Amino acid sequence: MQPTLIIMAAGMGSRYGGLKQLDRLGPGGETIMDYSIYDALQAGFGNIVFVIRKDFMADFEQVFTPRYGHHFSFEWVTQELDDLPAPFVPPAERTKPWGTGHALLVTSEKVNTPFGIINADDFYGKDAFRVLANFLKRKDLEPGACAMVGYRLENTLSRSGTVSRGICRQNRDGFLESITERFEIRKENSERIVSTIKNPDGTHSEIELAGQDLCSMNCWGFHPSVYTKAEQLVKQFLEKHGNHLSEEYHLPTLVNDIIQTKEGSCRVLETKARWFGVTYRDDRPQVIARLKALHTEGIYPTPLFP
Repeated sequence: MQPTLIIMAAGMGSRYGGLKQLDRLGPGGETIMDYSIYDALQAGFGNIVFVIRKDFMADFEQVFTPRYGHHFSFEWVTQELDDLPAPFVPPAERTKPWGTGHALLVTSEKVNTPFGIINADDFYGKDAFRVLANFLKRKDLEPGACAMVGYRLENTLSRSGTVSRGICRQNRDGFLESITERFEIRKENSERIVSTIKNPDGTHSEIELAGQDLCSMNCWGFHPSVYTKAEQLVKQFLEKHGNHLSEEYHLPTLVNDIIQTKEGSCRVLETKARWFGVTYRDDRPQVIARLKALHTEGIYPTPLFP
């Protein structure tokens, strides 16, 4: 059975200044997620499930239904503020989505195979989908099993501003032990990679990170049994933060919670692929140039989906 690929495309793009999921960055008018789909299909994924907002639906259908219609099977799932397990309801003033952990949960009725889940606005590279598909297609994949594609930190930085990354610690057997969120990561002129941290007394300081550190870029693989646990964990989150206007429940936290309760294990799949994306508007020219080069080198056809 072919694994499914879930693409989280419900973000508002506040730092980018618009719906970057729809931005035509490739030489044939491709979006970044077009490349993820192309690479995933070549690696052996089957059905594609998009997580979007209802108010994006018309725009997405206008752009993507004609493009994808005869190439592969795909479905839309909406992630809305009120799409919560009973008895929870969102506060009336809340406008911010509930996070990537919630995005996973809303796909539960559409997915019954092992699946990968990624961001729509990140370029992951062919090798990432290769190693992830190989994991998900294993015949001995057990309930509770999941995987994280780990990128070298030095391959995930933006020239346009700071980034946040989940720095991973794994054991000798290659299983994830924990993820520590680091914020305001940047490379200095001296080539040092540093992160700003908040001290207990409210002051800020910097710590140095290693370029070889593995980090999460929200490229995960799961056995479908994760949905039962995800609902339980989202409910626990809502019990604590359901009245908050901005708290979110993210996939790294979900995986950490599963690991810490020993209800599953997460294999770290290292990739040497170089990530790039459009976190900031200033990233756009660099992304356009890199995609054009990949087509010129013959790595991708133009257009991807004729």
